[in-house]
Amino acid sequence: MKAGLVDYAPVRGSMVIKPHGYAIWEEIQKELDKRFKETGHQNAYFPLLIPESFLKKEAEHVEGFAPEVAWVETAGSEPLEERLAIRPTSEAMICHMYSKWINGYRDLPILINQWANVMRWEKTTRPFLRTTEFLWQEGHTVHATKEEALKETLLMLEVYRDTVQDFLAVPLVYGQKSESEKFAGAVETHTIETILPDGQALQMGTSHYLGTNFAKAFDIWFQDKDETRKHPFQTSWGVSTRLIGGLVLTHGDDKGLILPPKIAPIQIVIIPIAAEKNPKVNEISLKIKEDLTKKGFKTTYDNRENLRPGFKFNDWELKGVPIRIEIGPRDLEENSCMIARRDDGSKKKIKIEEIIETCEFLKSDIQKSLFEAAKSKMENRILEGRKSEEIKEAIDSKKAIWIPWNPENKDLEAEIKEKTKATIRCLKPSGENIAQDGSKTKIKALFSRAW
Repeated sequence: MKAGLVDYAPVRGSMVIKPHGYAIWEEIQKELDKRFKETGHQNAYFPLLIPESFLKKEAEHVEGFAPEVAWVETAGSEPLEERLAIRPTSEAMICHMYSKWINGYRDLPILINQWANVMRWEKTTRPFLRTTEFLWQEGHTVHATKEEALKETLLMLEVYRDTVQDFLAVPLVYGQKSESEKFAGAVETHTIETILPDGQALQMGTSHYLGTNFAKAFDIWFQDKDETRKHPFQTSWGVSTRLIGGLVLTHGDDKGLILPPKIAPIQIVIIPIAAEKNPKVNEISLKIKEDLTKKGFKTTYDNRENLRPGFKFNDWELKGVPIRIEIGPRDLEENSCMIARRDDGSKKKIKIEEIIETCEFLKSDIQKSLFEAAKSKMENRILEGRKSEEIKEAIDSKKAIWIPWNPENKDLEAEIKEKTKATIRCLKPSGENIAQDGSKTKIKALFSRAW
């Protein structure tokens, strides 16, 4: 709130995303949208309101979302004949449309994404991490074969993984969800998660292989090349403004935000010192801003009056701007300036002609340093164990823990959740080991409490 990302809205659990926060979302959106289109996807938009009968068609899906759905029951003063759900996700509406659009194999694949808002009536909320209404994208694709759909599911998980680690500098663990934790209506759910400084996991994005579950429920058919009539295979995948919450919690410190240069809406701020004593300070500062902008840096010049330089330094540190340039009359005498980096607080004096080269280096080095520091810290929060008894010890010490696991052992999973409030965040392949029930396994499970 102090950094100007967000404010509380009058409706419980809702947030107002302020310009600085929305600018970060726009950067995320721009990068993801580019990657989606590079992989052949197109954007479309579907209605916010979903008839109740649509939502009920896939039984497991509606059961999974029922507690979170908000309903519209009147239009003006007239009661509606059928309740309308405010979308918690769009599978039901989109599948209805796909049943109209798909007839033969030439109509496939369909690779559609939409940028939208959704509503889920959450009991416990916190800005960006879990709110009643939030912004996201949701991809919905349809394929002729299971193999194509599974390939798409893992491709989009990789797009998410690469974007979050490379662009947001947030380290991740990733893998498949357990049966009890998968998306309602999916055959498989694959996830990217980060382990936060408090040892809890934050789910950052998911990609779902839906099989033919929704195609059967919504009567989607196509005639294949062999002239047989078949149900197609589907996927859905999404990330939301929760990414901003993960970004803040991963990189923030006691001074405020720390934004990686690739995601920062403002990468460089130029702050004049005692410009009123020498008009050349403004002139040179504006020329530096112009040169940096031409080189592709997102730069601003803070010439707000009646504010001390120290206040401005703190204000831009709070907002997380990666690089700060300070320039005053004494600096001009030496043809120099001070340059500071937000991530480690270091400052040094450089020649003005070195600014472009120095900022190019800092842009790359800050991005790399933030990821490496966050990755090292996250890895220190994840333990390797062998017995289920170790899970409680790990959770109590604010850690996550990998354990050899038999995915079929749902009773033990439920028992652990009851005792520790920890859930399986993801499953992944490992060397042959002995699971908790004594069976041989090549799977391990990451247990952690979750936001």
